[in-house]
Amino acid sequence: MLFNTIDFAIFLPIVLALYWMISGRSVRFRNIYLVIVSYIFYSFWDWRFLSLIFASSLVDYVVGKKLAESSSLLRRRTLLGISLVFNLGMLFTFKYFNFFVETFVDTFALFGTEFSYNSWQILLPVGISFYTFQTLSYTIDIFRKRIAPTNDIVAFFAFVSFFPQLVAGPIERASNLLTQFETRRTFDYQKSVSGLRLILGGLFKKMVIADNCAVFVNTIFEQYEMASGSTLFVGAVFFAFQIYGDFSGYSDIAIGSARLMGFDLMKNFNYPYLAQNMSDFWRRWHISLSTWFRDYVYIPLGGSRVSKSRLVLNILVVFLLSGLWHGANLTFVFWGLLHAVFVLPVLLFYKNHTVNFSKEKRLPTIREFLNIAGTFVVVVIAWVFFRAESIGDAFDYLKIVFSSSLFTMPNVSRGAVLLLMGYMVIEWVQRHQDHFLDVTNVSSRLLRYSLYFITLFCIFYYAGDVQPFIYFQF
Repeated sequence: MLFNTIDFAIFLPIVLALYWMISGRSVRFRNIYLVIVSYIFYSFWDWRFLSLIFASSLVDYVVGKKLAESSSLLRRRTLLGISLVFNLGMLFTFKYFNFFVETFVDTFALFGTEFSYNSWQILLPVGISFYTFQTLSYTIDIFRKRIAPTNDIVAFFAFVSFFPQLVAGPIERASNLLTQFETRRTFDYQKSVSGLRLILGGLFKKMVIADNCAVFVNTIFEQYEMASGSTLFVGAVFFAFQIYGDFSGYSDIAIGSARLMGFDLMKNFNYPYLAQNMSDFWRRWHISLSTWFRDYVYIPLGGSRVSKSRLVLNILVVFLLSGLWHGANLTFVFWGLLHAVFVLPVLLFYKNHTVNFSKEKRLPTIREFLNIAGTFVVVVIAWVFFRAESIGDAFDYLKIVFSSSLFTMPNVSRGAVLLLMGYMVIEWVQRHQDHFLDVTNVSSRLLRYSLYFITLFCIFYYAGDVQPFIYFQF
């Protein structure tokens, strides 16, 4: 079930109405209800894969309990190994098996050794990369003795399957979300209004920004050989906004839907295209994933408190894994490698790579503007590899971009360009707010509601064919 469909527009109000009708019942009863509706939500894609969510939940619930009961380091490591092997093994089988087999065969073919093989026709379960990492963080944190395991199996199952963030995040931690399932929630009017704003803003990002960019992007990347460098550059810029509007829009709708039920999910995007360097970009983009890799890969490898050569290795490992997490294709791996190359100079040569904008500034300084523009261009170049069908296609695409035709007039809708420029101005103005439609700082009630109605009008006016969310494939 997609957030941007009539199905969800019917599903969510019914779920909310029944949820608050049973608000006087026990916490456990509410959680049972949330597990049921979450499983129904997921079954709209393929009910058969509910067994994977159930198995992952059960294994990590049992492992968590056993970890807390054991004092033997060997036994605790064995239990953690069971969780890692089960979850990563499941992820590998469904997402990466064919990729590694094909890579193995192609590698040996370069040396003259041919292997015959049959690819498995494996359907990728929606959201497997997200809920797998969510359950893994639970067992790892218990192993590290940072959290205690829950004794409420229903609360844990609800934590893993919670439908707003089940299929595309944010990737939550038990220390934040699981504890909320174990406490009674009461209706909060202000939180609900905030949730509605997030949903409205998320739909705008998805249906107005992302889906309209997608039409141009798909045409450009499918026929890039016939376009000028300027048109291809604009096409890459449009893809940058497509994936941002698509994914951050999903996250906003997920966070907003959760708030309507009294839950607080972590912020997943923080105006990433206002970043002033690549390290700053990754503190703003897909925050739940970047912090996951920071806490469970980067820091265990030694983090930044190591020699420069080891720091380079740590960064390469983290970004290569991040690229691979996004998909079983060498384009994603290369995309991750590019970001490692772009981030390393910032970490190695700049001590103050954490930057913040003053609230009092109406405009960025010239230096800040150049930093933002330079970082954005670098991100756009990397996005070409993320979107292209192959690494070769990406290089061919960029070869045309950096040809003399870059300085010609692009064949693109001026209205679309103005829309994106206007949206970035809004993001700059709202950069210190929770999200771009958070207008609680606007004193005029008439102006606030006018902005809501304009946003709603744009959603209905610009909405075209329903487009799936990009990150569902990951």
